[in-house]
Amino acid sequence: MANKKKRVALGAIMLAGVTLAPQTAVAQNVATASSPDGTVTVTVSIDGDGRATYAVTRKGKQIVAPSKLGFLFTDVAKIERRLTFGGQQLRDFDETWTQPWGEWKTIRNRYRELKINLKESTALARVFTVTFRLFEDGIGFRYEFPDQPNMAETKIADELTEFAFANDATAWWKPAFLWNREEYLYNKTPLSAVSTAATPVTMKMADGTHVALHEAALVDYSGMAVTRTEGNTLRANLTPGAGEPKVQKKGAWKTPWRTLIIADDAAGVYQSHLMLNLNEPNRLGDMSWFKPGKFAGVWWNMIKGEWSWARGPKHGATNENVKRYIDFASANKIPDLLVEGWNVGWDGDWFGNGWDMDFTKPTEDFDIAILSDYARKKGVRLVGHHETGGAVTHYDNQLDRSFAFAAKYGMKVVKTGYVTDAGQLERVDDDGTKYREWLDGQWMTNHFVRVAETAYKHKVAFDSHEPVKGTGLHRTYPNWVAREGMRGMEFN
Repeated sequence: MANKKKRVALGAIMLAGVTLAPQTAVAQNVATASSPDGTVTVTVSIDGDGRATYAVTRKGKQIVAPSKLGFLFTDVAKIERRLTFGGQQLRDFDETWTQPWGEWKTIRNRYRELKINLKESTALARVFTVTFRLFEDGIGFRYEFPDQPNMAETKIADELTEFAFANDATAWWKPAFLWNREEYLYNKTPLSAVSTAATPVTMKMADGTHVALHEAALVDYSGMAVTRTEGNTLRANLTPGAGEPKVQKKGAWKTPWRTLIIADDAAGVYQSHLMLNLNEPNRLGDMSWFKPGKFAGVWWNMIKGEWSWARGPKHGATNENVKRYIDFASANKIPDLLVEGWNVGWDGDWFGNGWDMDFTKPTEDFDIAILSDYARKKGVRLVGHHETGGAVTHYDNQLDRSFAFAAKYGMKVVKTGYVTDAGQLERVDDDGTKYREWLDGQWMTNHFVRVAETAYKHKVAFDSHEPVKGTGLHRTYPNWVAREGMRGMEFN
């Protein structure tokens, strides 16, 4: 009863700093903590060689066996052995927050947090913290490195983070790092047959328990895939960068959250708010100007080859065609209409070569002033389209004026696009040096944040096509309203 009263009190004030909580034990080389309801438990240990591991149980059954933690670097010794505990902190947190849009209006965020401070008994004497948050439906954990003399600049080759599942399972997964980005069919295999998989990887254990392995809050870091090393063990495999390090950091830094949603069934995985709760609150501000809605689109006839994005006799985004689509949307109470191929830059070989794209210059046969006014009178909003053709720096250089142009003509949503083969997005530095980037690489995760912030400045939301994978960032950037990246109707 006393513990129950303590948790209720913590919920009332939402956060009470560092609070010793029940169901916790600390020894010299072992620390454990459980979720507030006792369902999920994590145990962190250090073995005789100084390796740090974590293990996860749910309702007393082991889900993840002891799994290694650590890092590989390109220029200094790895972090893996000769680690010691440097202290631990524990706190409870309980809040309810409101989404501006989404499946649920209010979301409860209740967890117990365990911070484990680790230090090396080596000449480098590096220190870091692994923070675990335990929810009733899973865990999230991340690494946090303070600013320190021997890590002024960090070049990460990869993580050594493991997910050693206690038993084999049925796994649903798709391959990572292939040329066609996210557009692959899901495999259904034993967990022990997974090769290199994009996350999320969803598993069904023998007793029906479902586990989804993913990550949350992917910002200023490379996305995580996983590679099976042996048996049922998966290890983090970070998305490549343009050069040798997959991630580069200066000063203090932290990783995204590595997440395990654990539920009785698939519905429980879907209904989890764990990923959203591991993201930071709304950083942008008021979103009352945005209303979700479905849209029709001038694009499918291009996919079919009947129309073209480029100018010419088959051009699809003409005044005549778009007016017909506006009429259709209005008659069928569809609030928005996407128009692709409306701007200059599509002529010629635009795939992977979008340097002629200009999102403030309509083609001669697309009168945006007339069409936006016509749509407004019909109760329809035009949805803009910014197809970069993979020329991402070129898009960065026109972000502000492009979203200002969209807002000028009443657009509340813009669809962005990055059509090119995987690992071929073009980045150009200030000195003119060109690099090739991956969608889930560190540079691109920062690009998407720039898009969100710039779009919000003009009260515009965006839907990213060829997106970085979803990691719950629409809590932090709620104008990032949709992602299009899975295998879709183009393959029908």
